[in-house]
Amino acid sequence: MGHWRDLFRSDRGRARHRVEVERRRLLPAYSGEQSQASDASKEIAKVALRLKYQIELVVSCEVEQTVLTDPNSRIITDDVVATARQAGGEDYKACVVYCLLVCLRWFKLQSSVELWDADLHDLRAVACEVIAKRIIETEQNLDYLLRDILLKRYSIYSEGVETDPANVIERSVDLHALRIISSAGYQKCIDYLWRGWICQEEGNPTNFVDYDGKSNTSYWSHFHPDRMRTPLYQNTCQIMFSLIYLAVYTAVINTVNPTGDLDVVEGILYGMTLAFICDEGIKFWKVGWNYLEFWNAFNSTLYTILVVSLALRFVALAHSSSTQDEQRQLYNELSYNFLAFAGPMFWIRMMLYLDSFRFFGAMFVVLRVMMKESLIFFALLFVVMAGFFQAFIGMAQVDADVPIQRNILQGMINSIMQSPDFDTFQEFAFPFGIILYYVFNFIVMTVLLNILIALYNSAYEDISGNATDEYMAIFAQKTMQFVRAPDENVFIPPFNLVEIVCLVAPFEWWLSREAYAKLNDFVMAIIYSPLLFFTSWLEAHQAHRIRWNRRHGEEDDDCAQEWEHVAHEVDFDLDDTWKEQVAESTPDIKVDSCTYEIRELKEQVRLLTEMVKNLTPDKGQEQEF
Repeated sequence: MGHWRDLFRSDRGRARHRVEVERRRLLPAYSGEQSQASDASKEIAKVALRLKYQIELVVSCEVEQTVLTDPNSRIITDDVVATARQAGGEDYKACVVYCLLVCLRWFKLQSSVELWDADLHDLRAVACEVIAKRIIETEQNLDYLLRDILLKRYSIYSEGVETDPANVIERSVDLHALRIISSAGYQKCIDYLWRGWICQEEGNPTNFVDYDGKSNTSYWSHFHPDRMRTPLYQNTCQIMFSLIYLAVYTAVINTVNPTGDLDVVEGILYGMTLAFICDEGIKFWKVGWNYLEFWNAFNSTLYTILVVSLALRFVALAHSSSTQDEQRQLYNELSYNFLAFAGPMFWIRMMLYLDSFRFFGAMFVVLRVMMKESLIFFALLFVVMAGFFQAFIGMAQVDADVPIQRNILQGMINSIMQSPDFDTFQEFAFPFGIILYYVFNFIVMTVLLNILIALYNSAYEDISGNATDEYMAIFAQKTMQFVRAPDENVFIPPFNLVEIVCLVAPFEWWLSREAYAKLNDFVMAIIYSPLLFFTSWLEAHQAHRIRWNRRHGEEDDDCAQEWEHVAHEVDFDLDDTWKEQVAESTPDIKVDSCTYEIRELKEQVRLLTEMVKNLTPDKGQEQEF
């Protein structure tokens, strides 16, 4: 069923449906009774508590973070990881990584509450990430890793109720656990989701299953509208429609109607805006607050400006159509001014879809963090400006001849833009006004702006030094945006208006489930057919490569590199001479130079001790003499 059916349900029916769907995803798979599900969530909560107890003992005091993240860490050893792996026993071993993320969240909450031990709790949160990453990267069974560890949804028992079920992929994105996201197994899972090799189960979109047809070389087996659930194809469609959206806006802004009437191009622009608003609203309604991020706020601002522009246009149309009507002309000009004001946002919006490329993705992370850091500057600036503005208003009111408000505000804003206007404040209760303005300029231009520069510099260093992991995190977040709000029938905006007008309203309320599903498939096959012709050819071509990889014992996504074309002609197991030379000259990178020297010294002391023992006669020989 489409997401609009869920939207029209009552709150009680919606909650009951969500609980029933989520309960099927609990570990282990019971018949669905509440007591059994509660028992499973309680056991998972116990696993999380065991891991929390272990990490508190392992990281019992503050140390350098590099000591924990070092691959050869003396704290997070192989024994520690093996013990953590056994926290769930045989029945709940698959949920250990999920429980480590639960502990990660607990330690972060503890860090914000217990400020006196904040650094220690932050280190324990890092330990959770390190252990989880090592468990993921050491798991040899890929199917078990993807199906049970990363994608299976779990829930814990907290405060008498079960938490919302979630999987490791979702929790890692929500908690911004970079070390887990950058692990090899996690990235392989994201890649499979992005390509559509792992997709949502038919009838239960909260569950993930393998796409069985990925090795099918038949062209028409891939020509199915369900393949539009693939994030890669959805992203491609969004880029295409965004380019069309930008082209329509360009046509509208360059062809102003003096009469204020709406033409066809403007109708398309506002119709597409309505489709995007509906899509954003539905995703937020399904995902919740975790869906909100920088680009959602940016898009919402753009859509709000367009809605205001359309409202002003309607107000203008309500007046007389005569060209002499000043009110109609005024509201019409305001409407176009709002529309033109959104021009930069239309072009910047295109960058939203470029974050799937590594170069742009890393830079967008830097910009996003800088914008968040700017909140500190603007909070301080608001307080400072409010105080000085009130002082200038008070001085101006003493002398009624001095203009106030607009000139004062403009002069203060010019100071922020490093273009102060001292002449405006010369007459403000001389010499108090000009002195106060000098103080204001010093605080804003010397203190606050330098604080902003320092914040930007710190944010850039933090992100650019970890740009690769940040890119992988933003790519994982983008992938989850497509699969986290499941919908059996994917109608990408503006096609969601087709679903609302042509399917939901006239048919969904009376057609049977099977008939409505067939109708949706028929409509989706028509509107997506140009793209499906290309995607089917692409998937059929990939199927040949997948079969070749399976015949040679390789993974499905393996690609032969340049050095692998002649690798089959070289066998280092038979070349004993070269193998021995390499083994003799290869250093042990797991041991630092100091430890290596100590081991050598220890071996020499041992040999010297044996030599001394051999030279010293034993007591039996001394008695004979």
